[in-house]
Amino acid sequence: MVNILIYLTLIAYFGATALWLAFFLAQRDNLCRAGAWLLGIGLAFHTLALIARTWAAGYLPVATMGQTLLVSAWALVAAFLILYWLFPIKVLGALSAPLAALMVSGTIILPQEHGVVSPLLQSLWLTVHIILALLGNAALTLACLGGIFYLVQERQLKAKRFGFFYRRLPSLEQLDALNYWCLTIGFPLLTAGIISGSLYAQHIMGSFWRWDPKEILTVLAWLIYAVLLHERLAAGWRGRKAAIMAICGFLVLVITFISSTLWITGYHSFSSFLKQP
Repeated sequence: MVNILIYLTLIAYFGATALWLAFFLAQRDNLCRAGAWLLGIGLAFHTLALIARTWAAGYLPVATMGQTLLVSAWALVAAFLILYWLFPIKVLGALSAPLAALMVSGTIILPQEHGVVSPLLQSLWLTVHIILALLGNAALTLACLGGIFYLVQERQLKAKRFGFFYRRLPSLEQLDALNYWCLTIGFPLLTAGIISGSLYAQHIMGSFWRWDPKEILTVLAWLIYAVLLHERLAAGWRGRKAAIMAICGFLVLVITFISSTLWITGYHSFSSFLKQP
């Protein structure tokens, strides 16, 4: 049943991708609305799949790369739909929908590893930590996508080439506002994720900080976003600087996710989550 729900999710996300890309090309609002509804339907299937997996396991399954991609894709779509409702920059769906579809595809394609799950993962408090962190990452991912659009639009304007992208992308002011709103939503969530993880580490291992590679890289990303938010509020940073900083912070988050969980050993690595029976 869970696999059927995941495949239905994937079909909905790829269908939404086709509609959002068609909207990007044709600029017809009915395509945009249909894409948003299809993403919403996919998110409903996605939520049911995660609930079923969590119910069966007794905890939120994030012991492998595939499982983590599935939860991350859910957070991305949820964050996008909330942002779309509050701050409708329609073109953002043309990047968010395919990214979510690729992440769910990775869940299906990646090999399924088996073993005994570490007791560290079997905790409601850890589930709260993971959800907060992934929702924060999702909002900051949208800030990065908006930053990419900002740089593309700025380049069009400086070159005075009012062509394909210029007619389809929002104004620089709208994209800069998107960067700000994503940052003000994502940064507190990421902060809450870090704090909840530190409290859980103190409870389980007797220490808030253990110099784990993922801890170090996450704090580095947090510092980048903290500087960006401070400079936006205190020094009035806008536009290109904010877009580049948002992209840099996201790249550190990507490096954190990939390297610290696959290549660098530590208690956050997937190899430490699964023990062979």
